[in-house]
Amino acid sequence: MAKQFSINDGKKWKTKFFTIWGGQALSILGSQLVQFALIWYLTIQTSSATVLATAQLIGILPSVILGPFIGTMVDRLNRRWIMIIADSVIALATITLAVLFAIDLATIWHIYGVLFIRSVAGCFHGFAMSTSTSLMVPVESLTRIQGINQMMTGGMNIISAPMGALLISAMSLQNILAIDVITAIIAILPLCFISIPQPESIESGEIKSRTQTTIWQDFKTGLRYLLGFQGLLIVGLMSVILNFTIIPAFSLLPLMVKEYFRGNAIHLSWLESAMGIGMLLGGFLLSTWGGFKKKIITSMMGVIGMGVGALILAFAPSSLIYIAVFGTLLVGFMHPITNGPLFAVIQTTVNPEMQARVISLLTSVCGAMSPIGLMIAGATSDKFGIQTWFFIGGLLCVLMGITGFLIPAVMKIEQGHHQLTTIEDQA
Repeated sequence: MAKQFSINDGKKWKTKFFTIWGGQALSILGSQLVQFALIWYLTIQTSSATVLATAQLIGILPSVILGPFIGTMVDRLNRRWIMIIADSVIALATITLAVLFAIDLATIWHIYGVLFIRSVAGCFHGFAMSTSTSLMVPVESLTRIQGINQMMTGGMNIISAPMGALLISAMSLQNILAIDVITAIIAILPLCFISIPQPESIESGEIKSRTQTTIWQDFKTGLRYLLGFQGLLIVGLMSVILNFTIIPAFSLLPLMVKEYFRGNAIHLSWLESAMGIGMLLGGFLLSTWGGFKKKIITSMMGVIGMGVGALILAFAPSSLIYIAVFGTLLVGFMHPITNGPLFAVIQTTVNPEMQARVISLLTSVCGAMSPIGLMIAGATSDKFGIQTWFFIGGLLCVLMGITGFLIPAVMKIEQGHHQLTTIEDQA
């Protein structure tokens, strides 16, 4: 079984990790600005809900359908080179689209194609970066790093949309695309000079020597590993329920503001900003505190807290939107408290050579639940009111969090899973 790598030699790991992390953070900001600009361009040019929905699906489906196989490939290959190539592909696709806009030949189908390429390359990059973190950061610091990641996500949610709107009013779309290319280059440069530890199976050449092993066999190995890890499987099912209930509920916020609170775009912005601010504060707390010594306790408390926030939204009087703002703030605050420790658990307990497969499987299933939940949530809300879906989601979260404390396999999840299925077993 592969050992857990960490560069735990004073502060050297911090310099290496945060140099790479900083470049990646800038690249993510550039990508979000481009995403905002392209969606707004499609909105202005077409005024079509079908076009916008198609663009959103193109951004989501690759991770849902291809994610597990991409994760399997990441586990077989050098993760540093995966990130370099993925960022380069994204930059080249963006340059191509910028040129097409500059010569006035860009079409909606070109935008769809670039969105698809960016989504696939982003999957490769995301899994490679996530699984490399556990090999670059000391085990005791992983939860704090996840807190910083969650804080970054909250900050991006706050600044990316207004910054994108400002840029759209100040420059052409091809110039905004150029910003993304520049940030991608900034992300690539540190990777060219800083080495990233690889799992033992890759560093020893074990993967290359297993010529009889196919991607499908490796995929099945990852699936069997996850199914045999009872604690992680249960927590994964909890994540599926969260994606089935809470995320669709918040997708209905605009309608809730308009129909229930009788508000306008300003009131909607209050709720959306509260979510981002909550994530920022929750990520900051987690990055400084680090959570309880037993990470799963922190995560289960976060699940309960998210449920309480959703219930506050469910019972908020229509005349007191400020209560709903507080509920949204609480959900945002508990989001990193839930997810940060959970990712740290995966990074510390799952074998490094299996992490991309496990994370991609969980991501794929959870991602698939969101659109399914949204369809059911829409029909349920039309018949019984949007508050009903918030009540269902909030109640399930509270019950799941409490139940988690009562399940031994969940509470012992950090002891890990030591029954790695061998490739030979799959043959």
